[in-house]
Amino acid sequence: MLAIIAPGQGSQTPGMFNSWVTNPIFHELLSRWSMRIDLDLIRLGTTADAEEIKDTANAQPLIVAASLLGAHALGIKNFSSTSGHSVGELAAAAISGAISDEDALRLVRARGLEMAKAAALSPAGMSAVLGGDREIVLKKLKELELVAANDNGGGQIVAAGDLAALAALSENPPEGARVRALAVAGAFHTPFMAPAVEPLRTLAATISTAPTTISVISNKDGEVVKDGAQVLTRIVNQIANPVRWDLCMETMKKLGITGVIELPPAGTLVGLLKRGAPEIETFALKSADDVSAAKEFAGRHA
Repeated sequence: MLAIIAPGQGSQTPGMFNSWVTNPIFHELLSRWSMRIDLDLIRLGTTADAEEIKDTANAQPLIVAASLLGAHALGIKNFSSTSGHSVGELAAAAISGAISDEDALRLVRARGLEMAKAAALSPAGMSAVLGGDREIVLKKLKELELVAANDNGGGQIVAAGDLAALAALSENPPEGARVRALAVAGAFHTPFMAPAVEPLRTLAATISTAPTTISVISNKDGEVVKDGAQVLTRIVNQIANPVRWDLCMETMKKLGITGVIELPPAGTLVGLLKRGAPEIETFALKSADDVSAAKEFAGRHA
């Protein structure tokens, strides 16, 4: 059984569209999407530097566009499940058929802008806590009034909150763990992002949804959702609530998933799966050069 998954913020890299834009079909897709959301995705994905694409308002649409581009290139219909990490849930919703590609891009454009605004209201950030005992790590975060914004499994939890508290965490990490500050502009998936929720909810109310036969594995709790309206509601609420990727991986195992393709910009989620669900075979679709091999991989797990 095959699942197709989509990565979240932080996966973007300079020049990530270079291998795609030489194909006129993909170039035309990106041009059309750019016009629809008033953002030059081609320039951002080819010539923009790391600092520019780190900006939340640019990074999020860029990542979702990359995932949708990869899905179009694959053209695979015989997959059973999908999931996305954080903003990747919008790409997953689109490839499942719950919402359209263009509505996913409209939403992610607004999401990036509103989350950037919310981040500017209070100085906050995120740090990855790698290793250590999970319960000890969570206890430490609670003591410092930090939130486990991403529980990624495989010994990785992302803490989010006040910058002073994150500094204290780094200076005195939980036993057996190390802390690495992340280059993000705010405390995503925490109450710091609450101001971004209502504008997204208002936009989401204008978007048509459809039921899907594909199992959409939700970041909220790892549950399978097939009702399009519920998929969209969960994505909106996720902005200010934790991502439980650990539970998403557990659900993949329970569903009997044997192979997973990570859409571009791929690599992060494959790494988490190798640690958290090593029995599942993985493929990272990183560039247009990988499409043929990805299709062969999909054929083995259909």
